[in-house]
Amino acid sequence: MSNELDFTKLKKHLEEKLFGDAETIEVSQISGGYSNLTFLIQSQKGKFALRRPPFGEKISKAHDMEREFNVLSSLNKAGYSKSPKPVFFCDDPDVFGAPFFVMEFVEGLILRNKIPKGIEFTPEDFRKLSEKTLDCLLELHSLELDDSGLIKLGKPEGYVSRQVEGWIDRYFKAKTNELPEMEKVAEWLKSNLPSTANVGFLHNDYKYDNLVLDPENVSEIKSVLDWEMATVGEPLMDLGTSLAYWAEPGDPDILKMFNLTYLPGNLTRQEVIRYYGQKSQLDLSNILFYYTFGLFKVGVIAQQIYKRFTQGHANDPRFSALIHVVEAAGKRAHESILSEKI
Repeated sequence: MSNELDFTKLKKHLEEKLFGDAETIEVSQISGGYSNLTFLIQSQKGKFALRRPPFGEKISKAHDMEREFNVLSSLNKAGYSKSPKPVFFCDDPDVFGAPFFVMEFVEGLILRNKIPKGIEFTPEDFRKLSEKTLDCLLELHSLELDDSGLIKLGKPEGYVSRQVEGWIDRYFKAKTNELPEMEKVAEWLKSNLPSTANVGFLHNDYKYDNLVLDPENVSEIKSVLDWEMATVGEPLMDLGTSLAYWAEPGDPDILKMFNLTYLPGNLTRQEVIRYYGQKSQLDLSNILFYYTFGLFKVGVIAQQIYKRFTQGHANDPRFSALIHVVEAAGKRAHESILSEKI
């Protein structure tokens, strides 16, 4: 379908569903993410958010709208307070070009690649935000799985090996450039699979720009967004991905574009590991593997989006630079393997 969106059928569907007169409904796209598309719905019943897949080639099940809707429903049942409440799911692609779902819209501040104008963050604010971000991740990893139905969202047994094999496969399917470090890291991951496994609920894309903060108290987390890759598996894989996004001042600039953790006051990656380790019963002695996997995964995600861009399926100008993210993530992962440092 064309990237030009027609809201006519969508507004009619929203009118029938629960939002009142179609003439009074306003729909606008919210900029920010690199993956699924988010829209703001303004209606007589209030504000809501709509999520639908990106245009072009579908990437595995990451863009399965019904699944993400079910994740939010299960989190709500589990009593988790920091996820938007789901409203309804629509599986008819004729309404809006693809299946979509509508959820609660949470007002607040989102930190993307720069601090918004008029907002001030002190080093102390970032210190507190770092710690509360990890507290929130630890809470997710300790959620009750059976009664809530969260356990149905994943297959914990063999999770790590499936993830390693799956992301390596995705990389080669999306490959556009010769990046030797990515391929060396892929081989290392396959040869160094951990012998132990834990089970917990994973967000799988946990970083600052997926958190909604309170503008009046910028270190306070109101909600966590983007649950499209959430599952049940090894929590240390989740921590590893967060560490991969956790940029420090000395990191390549291209890897700082996803997370403002390099600004003064934020915990370092080593401090993140210590903080998490002090509050968790998990063994972090093999955290290098999970960090390396996280970097590889970040590279693959960027590679997939970059390929869609080269094929003309995504016209966001930011996507043209993502091949440099792939290269930097691969090199950073390879350097960590050689130095055994995070």
